[in-house]
Amino acid sequence: MNNDNAAPDAVKAKHRAMWAMGDYPAVVSDVVHGLGDELVRASDVRSGERVLDVAAGSGNASIPAALLGADVVASDLTPELLEVGRRLAEARGARMDWRVADAEALPFADGEFDTVMSCVGVMFAPHHQRTADELVRVCRPGGKIGLINWTPQGFIGQMFAAMRPYAPAPPPGAQPPPLWGDPDHVRSLLGNRVTDVDARRQPLRVDRFVQPEEFREFFKTSYGPTIATYRFIAEDPDRVAALDAALDGLAAQHLADGTMDWEYLLVTARRSET
Repeated sequence: MNNDNAAPDAVKAKHRAMWAMGDYPAVVSDVVHGLGDELVRASDVRSGERVLDVAAGSGNASIPAALLGADVVASDLTPELLEVGRRLAEARGARMDWRVADAEALPFADGEFDTVMSCVGVMFAPHHQRTADELVRVCRPGGKIGLINWTPQGFIGQMFAAMRPYAPAPPPGAQPPPLWGDPDHVRSLLGNRVTDVDARRQPLRVDRFVQPEEFREFFKTSYGPTIATYRFIAEDPDRVAALDAALDGLAAQHLADGTMDWEYLLVTARRSET
Protein backbone atom coordinates (compact mmCIF):
# COMPACT_ATOMS: atom_id res chain seq x y z
CA MET A 1 0.00 0.00 0.00
CA ASN A 2 1.39 3.41 -0.92
CA ASN A 3 1.22 6.45 1.32
CA ASP A 4 -1.31 8.24 -0.91
CA ASN A 5 -3.88 5.54 -0.22
CA ALA A 6 -3.12 4.98 3.45
CA ALA A 7 -4.94 8.05 4.80
CA PRO A 8 -8.15 7.58 2.76
CA ASP A 9 -8.23 3.89 3.64
CA ALA A 10 -7.87 4.72 7.33
CA VAL A 11 -10.73 7.22 7.10
CA LYS A 12 -12.97 4.62 5.46
CA ALA A 13 -12.05 2.03 8.07
CA LYS A 14 -13.01 4.41 10.89
CA HIS A 15 -16.23 5.32 9.12
CA ARG A 16 -17.13 1.66 8.63
CA ALA A 17 -16.37 0.86 12.27
CA MET A 18 -18.43 3.81 13.52
CA TRP A 19 -21.59 2.64 11.77
CA ALA A 20 -21.04 -0.91 13.03
CA MET A 21 -21.17 0.38 16.62
CA GLY A 22 -24.36 0.17 18.61
CA ASP A 23 -27.57 -0.77 16.83
CA TYR A 24 -28.38 1.45 13.88
CA PRO A 25 -31.09 -0.97 12.69
CA ALA A 26 -32.90 -0.19 15.97
CA VAL A 27 -32.72 3.52 15.12
CA VAL A 28 -34.38 2.67 11.81
CA SER A 29 -37.07 0.40 13.23
CA ASP A 30 -37.86 2.57 16.28
CA VAL A 31 -37.46 6.08 14.87
CA VAL A 32 -36.87 6.69 11.15
CA HIS A 33 -38.53 3.72 9.45
CA GLY A 34 -41.09 5.91 7.66
CA LEU A 35 -38.41 7.76 5.70
CA GLY A 36 -37.64 4.78 3.48
CA ASP A 37 -41.21 4.44 2.27
CA GLU A 38 -41.41 8.21 1.76
CA LEU A 39 -38.28 8.23 -0.41
CA VAL A 40 -39.49 5.30 -2.51
CA ARG A 41 -42.81 7.06 -3.13
CA ALA A 42 -41.19 10.37 -3.96
CA SER A 43 -38.73 8.68 -6.33
CA ASP A 44 -41.64 6.98 -8.11
CA VAL A 45 -39.94 3.59 -7.98
CA ARG A 46 -41.71 1.10 -10.23
CA SER A 47 -41.71 -2.64 -10.82
CA GLY A 48 -38.96 -3.78 -13.16
CA GLU A 49 -36.77 -0.71 -12.71
CA ARG A 50 -33.11 -1.11 -11.87
CA VAL A 51 -32.63 0.72 -8.54
CA LEU A 52 -29.50 1.49 -6.53
CA ASP A 53 -29.75 2.46 -2.86
CA VAL A 54 -26.46 4.12 -1.85
CA ALA A 55 -25.38 3.99 1.81
CA ALA A 56 -28.41 1.76 2.27
CA GLY A 57 -27.65 0.63 5.81
CA SER A 58 -30.06 -2.15 6.74
CA GLY A 59 -32.39 -1.45 3.81
CA ASN A 60 -34.83 1.16 5.04
CA ALA A 61 -35.50 2.29 1.45
CA SER A 62 -34.13 -0.74 -0.41
CA ILE A 63 -36.61 -3.24 0.99
CA PRO A 64 -39.76 -1.21 0.18
CA ALA A 65 -38.42 -0.67 -3.36
CA ALA A 66 -37.81 -4.39 -3.81
CA LEU A 67 -41.29 -5.21 -2.51
CA LEU A 68 -42.69 -3.06 -5.32
CA GLY A 69 -40.97 -5.36 -7.81
CA ALA A 70 -37.92 -3.24 -8.59
CA ASP A 71 -34.56 -4.88 -9.29
CA VAL A 72 -32.70 -3.42 -6.30
CA VAL A 73 -29.04 -3.26 -5.34
CA ALA A 74 -28.44 -2.10 -1.75
CA SER A 75 -24.88 -0.83 -1.26
CA ASP A 76 -23.18 0.28 1.93
CA LEU A 77 -19.67 0.64 3.34
CA THR A 78 -20.54 -1.36 6.48
CA PRO A 79 -20.99 -5.13 6.00
CA GLU A 80 -22.61 -5.55 9.42
CA LEU A 81 -25.54 -3.34 8.39
CA LEU A 82 -25.97 -5.18 5.11
CA GLU A 83 -26.11 -8.49 6.95
CA VAL A 84 -28.97 -7.22 9.11
CA GLY A 85 -30.66 -5.97 5.95
CA ARG A 86 -30.40 -9.38 4.33
CA ARG A 87 -32.22 -10.96 7.26
CA LEU A 88 -34.91 -8.28 7.30
CA ALA A 89 -35.44 -8.59 3.55
CA GLU A 90 -35.74 -12.36 3.77
CA ALA A 91 -38.29 -12.07 6.57
CA ARG A 92 -40.41 -9.72 4.44
CA GLY A 93 -40.02 -11.71 1.24
CA ALA A 94 -37.96 -9.06 -0.57
CA ARG A 95 -35.42 -10.30 -3.12
CA MET A 96 -32.46 -8.02 -3.84
CA ASP A 97 -28.68 -7.79 -4.07
CA TRP A 98 -26.48 -6.52 -1.24
CA ARG A 99 -23.08 -5.04 -2.08
CA VAL A 100 -20.31 -3.61 0.08
CA ALA A 101 -19.42 -0.34 -1.66
CA ASP A 102 -18.02 3.12 -0.99
CA ALA A 103 -20.40 5.95 -1.94
CA GLU A 104 -17.40 7.94 -3.16
CA ALA A 105 -16.25 5.18 -5.55
CA LEU A 106 -19.24 3.07 -6.57
CA PRO A 107 -18.36 -0.22 -8.32
CA PHE A 108 -21.06 0.17 -10.97
CA ALA A 109 -21.07 1.14 -14.63
CA ASP A 110 -22.00 4.55 -15.97
CA GLY A 111 -25.77 4.86 -16.37
CA GLU A 112 -26.46 1.41 -14.93
CA PHE A 113 -29.55 2.34 -12.89
CA ASP A 114 -32.97 3.83 -13.60
CA THR A 115 -33.21 5.24 -10.06
CA VAL A 116 -30.42 6.12 -7.64
CA MET A 117 -31.49 6.98 -4.10
CA SER A 118 -30.18 7.41 -0.57
CA CYS A 119 -32.04 7.79 2.71
CA VAL A 120 -29.98 9.69 5.35
CA GLY A 121 -26.98 7.78 4.03
CA VAL A 122 -24.75 9.56 1.50
CA MET A 123 -24.78 12.67 3.69
CA PHE A 124 -22.21 10.92 5.92
CA ALA A 125 -19.66 10.30 3.17
CA PRO A 126 -16.93 12.87 3.92
CA HIS A 127 -16.39 14.31 0.42
CA HIS A 128 -19.67 15.69 -0.87
CA GLN A 129 -18.76 16.52 -4.47
CA ARG A 130 -17.12 13.16 -5.03
CA THR A 131 -20.24 11.45 -3.72
CA ALA A 132 -22.62 13.56 -5.81
CA ASP A 133 -20.55 12.84 -8.91
CA GLU A 134 -20.96 9.12 -8.31
CA LEU A 135 -24.74 9.39 -7.80
CA VAL A 136 -25.05 11.15 -11.15
CA ARG A 137 -22.59 8.88 -12.96
CA VAL A 138 -24.38 5.60 -12.25
CA CYS A 139 -27.83 7.02 -13.07
CA ARG A 140 -28.90 6.64 -16.68
CA PRO A 141 -29.77 9.75 -18.72
CA GLY A 142 -33.39 10.55 -17.93
CA GLY A 143 -33.23 8.45 -14.78
CA LYS A 144 -34.22 9.57 -11.29
CA ILE A 145 -32.21 10.61 -8.25
CA GLY A 146 -33.92 10.71 -4.84
CA LEU A 147 -32.38 11.83 -1.56
CA ILE A 148 -33.49 12.33 2.02
CA ASN A 149 -31.04 14.09 4.34
CA TRP A 150 -31.24 15.78 7.74
CA THR A 151 -31.21 19.58 7.55
CA PRO A 152 -28.67 21.77 9.39
CA GLN A 153 -31.39 23.64 11.26
CA GLY A 154 -33.48 20.56 12.11
CA PHE A 155 -33.16 18.45 15.24
CA ILE A 156 -30.48 16.05 13.97
CA GLY A 157 -28.49 18.90 12.45
CA GLN A 158 -28.61 20.65 15.82
CA MET A 159 -27.58 17.42 17.53
CA PHE A 160 -24.45 17.20 15.38
CA ALA A 161 -23.69 20.84 16.17
CA ALA A 162 -24.04 20.08 19.89
CA MET A 163 -21.68 17.10 19.61
CA ARG A 164 -19.06 18.88 17.49
CA PRO A 165 -17.04 20.41 20.38
CA TYR A 166 -16.68 16.95 21.94
CA ALA A 167 -15.99 14.92 18.81
CA PRO A 168 -12.63 14.15 17.18
CA ALA A 169 -11.56 16.48 14.40
CA PRO A 170 -12.92 15.46 10.99
CA PRO A 171 -10.45 14.23 8.37
CA PRO A 172 -8.95 16.85 6.02
CA GLY A 173 -11.37 17.90 3.32
CA ALA A 174 -14.43 16.40 5.04
CA GLN A 175 -17.62 18.45 4.99
CA PRO A 176 -20.36 18.45 7.67
CA PRO A 177 -23.05 15.84 6.93
CA PRO A 178 -26.05 18.19 7.47
CA LEU A 179 -24.92 20.35 4.54
CA TRP A 180 -26.69 17.73 2.39
CA GLY A 181 -29.89 19.09 3.94
CA ASP A 182 -29.28 22.55 2.46
CA PRO A 183 -31.13 22.84 -0.89
CA ASP A 184 -28.59 25.27 -2.35
CA HIS A 185 -25.71 22.96 -1.42
CA VAL A 186 -27.36 19.96 -3.07
CA ARG A 187 -28.20 21.93 -6.20
CA SER A 188 -24.58 23.06 -6.40
CA LEU A 189 -23.32 19.49 -6.02
CA LEU A 190 -25.58 18.12 -8.75
CA GLY A 191 -25.19 21.13 -11.02
CA ASN A 192 -26.51 21.19 -14.57
CA ARG A 193 -26.26 17.43 -14.85
CA VAL A 194 -29.82 17.15 -13.51
CA THR A 195 -33.18 18.71 -14.31
CA ASP A 196 -36.58 18.93 -12.62
CA VAL A 197 -35.04 19.43 -9.19
CA ASP A 198 -37.60 19.48 -6.38
CA ALA A 199 -36.31 20.18 -2.87
CA ARG A 200 -38.72 20.24 0.08
CA ARG A 201 -38.14 20.48 3.82
CA GLN A 202 -40.48 18.14 5.66
CA PRO A 203 -40.95 16.98 9.27
CA LEU A 204 -40.59 13.44 10.57
CA ARG A 205 -42.87 12.98 13.58
CA VAL A 206 -41.00 11.00 16.25
CA ASP A 207 -42.93 9.60 19.23
CA ARG A 208 -40.32 7.17 20.57
CA PHE A 209 -39.13 9.32 23.51
CA VAL A 210 -41.06 10.61 26.51
CA GLN A 211 -38.19 12.26 28.41
CA PRO A 212 -35.02 13.96 27.11
CA GLU A 213 -32.86 11.46 28.99
CA GLU A 214 -34.56 8.62 27.13
CA PHE A 215 -33.51 10.10 23.80
CA ARG A 216 -29.96 10.67 25.00
CA GLU A 217 -29.50 7.15 26.35
CA PHE A 218 -30.97 5.58 23.22
CA PHE A 219 -28.58 7.48 20.96
CA LYS A 220 -25.62 6.87 23.29
CA THR A 221 -26.10 3.12 22.90
CA SER A 222 -27.52 2.79 19.38
CA TYR A 223 -26.29 5.57 17.06
CA GLY A 224 -22.73 5.25 15.75
CA PRO A 225 -21.76 8.96 15.59
CA THR A 226 -23.01 9.57 19.13
CA ILE A 227 -21.28 6.46 20.45
CA ALA A 228 -18.01 7.50 18.78
CA THR A 229 -18.22 10.98 20.30
CA TYR A 230 -18.75 9.64 23.80
CA ARG A 231 -15.89 7.18 23.39
CA PHE A 232 -13.61 10.03 22.39
CA ILE A 233 -14.26 11.87 25.69
CA ALA A 234 -14.76 8.78 27.89
CA GLU A 235 -11.73 9.56 30.07
CA ASP A 236 -13.02 13.05 30.91
CA PRO A 237 -16.13 12.77 33.12
CA ASP A 238 -16.68 16.52 33.11
CA ARG A 239 -16.93 16.60 29.32
CA VAL A 240 -19.18 13.54 29.35
CA ALA A 241 -21.50 15.29 31.81
CA ALA A 242 -21.44 18.44 29.69
CA LEU A 243 -22.39 16.52 26.55
CA ASP A 244 -25.15 14.73 28.48
CA ALA A 245 -26.53 18.11 29.51
CA ALA A 246 -26.26 19.50 25.98
CA LEU A 247 -28.20 16.60 24.45
CA ASP A 248 -30.78 16.63 27.22
CA GLY A 249 -31.29 20.35 26.75
CA LEU A 250 -31.67 20.00 22.99
CA ALA A 251 -34.20 17.19 23.33
CA ALA A 252 -36.15 19.16 25.94
CA GLN A 253 -36.48 22.06 23.49
CA HIS A 254 -38.02 19.80 20.86
CA LEU A 255 -40.14 17.43 22.96
CA ALA A 256 -43.81 18.28 23.40
CA ASP A 257 -46.26 15.75 24.80
CA GLY A 258 -43.95 12.88 23.90
CA THR A 259 -43.41 13.87 20.27
CA MET A 260 -40.68 15.60 18.30
CA ASP A 261 -40.47 16.84 14.72
CA TRP A 262 -37.15 16.12 12.98
CA GLU A 263 -36.74 18.14 9.80
CA TYR A 264 -35.34 16.53 6.66
CA LEU A 265 -34.82 17.64 3.06
CA LEU A 266 -36.41 15.53 0.33
CA VAL A 267 -34.77 16.04 -3.07
CA THR A 268 -35.84 14.48 -6.35
CA ALA A 269 -34.28 15.17 -9.74
CA ARG A 270 -33.75 13.68 -13.19
CA ARG A 271 -30.42 12.99 -14.80
CA SER A 272 -30.04 15.23 -17.84
CA GLU A 273 -30.47 13.52 -21.19
CA THR A 274 -27.25 15.11 -22.48
